[in-house]
Amino acid sequence: MLVSVKELHQQTNLGDVHKEKPKKFDHLILGPAAGEGLPDRLQCQGIKALNKIHFGMSRNNSRSIDPVAFVTVFTIYNSTVESRPVDLVTVGNISYNKVKRSLAILNVFINFIQVNMPQSKVIILTDPASELPLQKDMVTIKPIQGEYSRDKLMLQRIRSYIAFLETRLEKLSQKQEQFTHFIFTDSDIAVIDDLGQIFIDYPNFDLALTFRNNKEQPLNSGFIAVRGTAEGIQRGKAFLQEVLKVYSSKFMKASRMLGDQLALAWVVRSNPNFNVRRFSRREAFLDKIGGASVLFLPCSSYNWTPPEGAGQFHGMPLDVKVVHFKGSRKRLMLESWNFFSSSSDLSDTLCLILKSGRTKYDF
Repeated sequence: MLVSVKELHQQTNLGDVHKEKPKKFDHLILGPAAGEGLPDRLQCQGIKALNKIHFGMSRNNSRSIDPVAFVTVFTIYNSTVESRPVDLVTVGNISYNKVKRSLAILNVFINFIQVNMPQSKVIILTDPASELPLQKDMVTIKPIQGEYSRDKLMLQRIRSYIAFLETRLEKLSQKQEQFTHFIFTDSDIAVIDDLGQIFIDYPNFDLALTFRNNKEQPLNSGFIAVRGTAEGIQRGKAFLQEVLKVYSSKFMKASRMLGDQLALAWVVRSNPNFNVRRFSRREAFLDKIGGASVLFLPCSSYNWTPPEGAGQFHGMPLDVKVVHFKGSRKRLMLESWNFFSSSSDLSDTLCLILKSGRTKYDF
């Protein structure tokens, strides 16, 4: 069910709105598409794309690119608690309790990767005590010991990344596994283009981060790429170890949220020669941070978020490659996959996201 902005405005004026919490909607709300008239932005008429997203050549040439695997941290909370009827949320013909909602998001995360990067593996790092009912081709579940409580999950995520890279480095030294690049992401993203092109277009980086024009939090931790060479993995691991050290010593009060992003920014800004003004430009750039060559990629292409994040007020760039459904956009992620499954038109799906992304949903 889709509702216009005019109808939404009428609905919100019917009752007492004094200091009430914003209503979360159980259906998508279509609004105006930002970026109307801008030549390098997606143009939409309803949920029909009038121009098309620029997909990379690698979509049709994936065999020439080194293997890429996606790594995410995921665990289940309160899996033994039965949800009350009031806790159920329905999307399409399926009702979800709290546990099933998280699993549904994880499945859609995998689905978008398997459509747009079908040769890529997905590796899920999880609490050994967490039993994930997930069986899919090209998906590996890897338990890693640690503290996965909600309050420590962001801290544990960095520890899990480091532990995974250590294991990978050992296997590379023993020649037990093939060469693979890694992209560490949140599980609430949709990969809509082949990201393997990054490792070809920028052959000299060890680690890649995404940035936005945000003074306090210029770096988003939901996307970190590591080159799969022994040197790249070693330097990427050392960089994350420094982030973990700063996180643990300076930002534990923000351990539940944002601490990792604050620590990332601290490590980067601690380089006396780093030019923070480069974060205000929508251009990728390389810099030396510690012993690692770090590639900085604009969030507007590699970590685009509706409605948060750099570039959202100017619409969706035609070179967008990753959509990040942070916060209250989880229903939109599922609805987008359902729409794409029925239409098979990715540009139209992106119009649905662009026109629906400013509303808070119930999922």
